[in-house]
Amino acid sequence: MENQKRVYCLYRVSTVGQVEKDDIPMQKQFCREFVSGHPDWHIEKELYEKGISGFKKSAKERDAIQEIQREAVQGKFEILLVYMFDRLGRRDDETPFVVEWFVKNGIEVWSAVEGEQRFDNHVDKLLNYIRYWQASGESIKTSVRTKTRLEQLTESGCYTGGTIPYGYQLDKRGRMNKKNREVFDLAVDEDAAKIIQLIFHKYVYEGFGAQRLCRYLTEMNIRRPNGKNFPNTSINRIIKNPIYIGIIRNGEAQSEVIPELQIIDPETFERAQKIMTDRTTHHAETPLNLKGQSLLVGNIYCGHCRNRLTLTTSGRKRVNRAGEIVREVRSRYQCHYNVRHPGECDGQSGYGVKKLDGIIDRIVRYQLSKICAASGAEIVAKQNEKAIELARARHNVAVTQLAEKQRELADYQGETIKVIRGESRLDIDLLNDLVSKAKSEVQELTATVEAAKQELDEHLAGADTEQREYDKIKNWADLYDTCTFAAKKMIMAQFIKAVYVYRDYTLEIEFNVSFEDFKAMATECQDQGPHEQPRVYITA
Repeated sequence: MENQKRVYCLYRVSTVGQVEKDDIPMQKQFCREFVSGHPDWHIEKELYEKGISGFKKSAKERDAIQEIQREAVQGKFEILLVYMFDRLGRRDDETPFVVEWFVKNGIEVWSAVEGEQRFDNHVDKLLNYIRYWQASGESIKTSVRTKTRLEQLTESGCYTGGTIPYGYQLDKRGRMNKKNREVFDLAVDEDAAKIIQLIFHKYVYEGFGAQRLCRYLTEMNIRRPNGKNFPNTSINRIIKNPIYIGIIRNGEAQSEVIPELQIIDPETFERAQKIMTDRTTHHAETPLNLKGQSLLVGNIYCGHCRNRLTLTTSGRKRVNRAGEIVREVRSRYQCHYNVRHPGECDGQSGYGVKKLDGIIDRIVRYQLSKICAASGAEIVAKQNEKAIELARARHNVAVTQLAEKQRELADYQGETIKVIRGESRLDIDLLNDLVSKAKSEVQELTATVEAAKQELDEHLAGADTEQREYDKIKNWADLYDTCTFAAKKMIMAQFIKAVYVYRDYTLEIEFNVSFEDFKAMATECQDQGPHEQPRVYITA
């Protein structure tokens, strides 16, 4: 025993699947048989790495390698044996130097399959590097093949594993993998789907943010499957996840829409994405504050200095008829620039919230009622019918002219064959000029047809966009009278771009509409007070 060399054996598999296939016992048996063929060797210790990638994990992150290096320095063994050298690692920028480190520290590095790795000359160093360069390349190719196959499965609408999105459950539908085993697919969890719909409704139509949604779900005693509350990050992931409109996404790959997985309609989902972006960029169409009892937040300005008005509150105590002390809260839209720079802004320092909101509310109701009284189809037709008809006529004329010129060119080319055969009386030079001119005209007409087709497509797409915009505004009109105050503020922020307030509550309002019928309109709104008749300029 004193003359025998002490051997440390390292067995490693990259995946749990290899553990289940008994790859480690195979490595162990082969290494033990190899040691038995060397009478002066003795296995001192065997180390195992189960489910450890030699490509993804550095040697510094692998406990077994670190332990072997420590004990090599302590002189506890003379030989490091592995089944194949790639068990030590598959990183071309690291593993060759790990092997060389062992040899420099007096440890013989052996593979039961490939023999000993020596460093007697430069060729040995080169072979050592090439071996791990090849192993690294194989890992990269395997990774690419796996990634490509997962992307293909995702694009075909298959669930490929990972965290199950909230709102879904796993279900076996008879799909088999390459090993002929039935695998799971996603299916809608009806109970959880109702929570998803609630989250999107609160986010899109009532302006709830992620933090407020978390508090709301907690108050409603709605928990995640593990019994814990929803954190902000989970809410944000839900809002951004296209799975809820039936699209499975895995990295850059995503499937087509799968109707049976759809929980949220695409319009609501797109609106949620826009709200999230607007809140990040402080866009005016999405109010950042929905808690206060004021309709306008962030989109109201002083008409005189053009600075944004802010909401301020003040309170006082008084005794009511019952002899009780109550606190009255007064809210105002205040121009801070006027307060801080007296004389530079000739507008009022503030405007009562109740009074101004009442005026705006009546104007919005009036405009929405006008939209409800009109036909969306008639509005779109009125704006786009003539333009579409003209674009279609230009396209048809261009197509007809192109077809005639192509027939003319074909005739000239046919006559050219007759000239070559001596069957035509036409001069060859004249015919060549006619062919050349016809080809040039065909090219020009082809470009004209393409331009006319593009113009027609743009008009048709514009009409479709305006129809959707009308439908959106019509939906606001239907909801406005019955929705919550927070939802009303969301509608207000989307319907009105900006409100400029002048002295005596004269208003200039910019609406977020694109129809000509709602542009450059002017109206007057009778205030609730007996002496106020503010003039309202409405622009788009």
